[in-house]
Amino acid sequence: MSTQPPIIVPAPGTAAAAPPPAPSRDANKPAYGTGRRKEAIARVFLRPGSGKFTVNGRDLENYFKNAVWRLIATEPLRFTEIEGKVDATCTCRGGGAAGQADAVRMGLSRAISVYDPELRRKLRKNGFLTRDPRMKERKKYGQKGARKRFQYSKR
Repeated sequence: MSTQPPIIVPAPGTAAAAPPPAPSRDANKPAYGTGRRKEAIARVFLRPGSGKFTVNGRDLENYFKNAVWRLIATEPLRFTEIEGKVDATCTCRGGGAAGQADAVRMGLSRAISVYDPELRRKLRKNGFLTRDPRMKERKKYGQKGARKRFQYSKR
């Protein structure tokens, strides 16, 4: 005997109930996105502003010394053409600088998709919302590392 609820089909000629409208974002609250990469986790908050970008209370240039890491971290802003229109505040922890830059990139992309849902399809199509699944491989017992073996001795 089936315990599933019955399927309700509207009568012919009657209009089906429209889906409820999507909840609109509160303009006073910042748009939020979490990004992860390797062991790094970044929380990103977006607010309308003049383009200020801070990471862990420091300016972007002071936190990411390498220009490539700065480019990676701010890529979604340039791609969606909202670079000077929003302020971004990030908190990062774990991992190294490269992993944190990629985590900020993903968190920023997620925050932009909450800030402006029209840009979500564009971000998804270009891979900004896809999590990079590559992680460090674990060390195996009886070996020196994940893949490296101890030196073989014949005698």
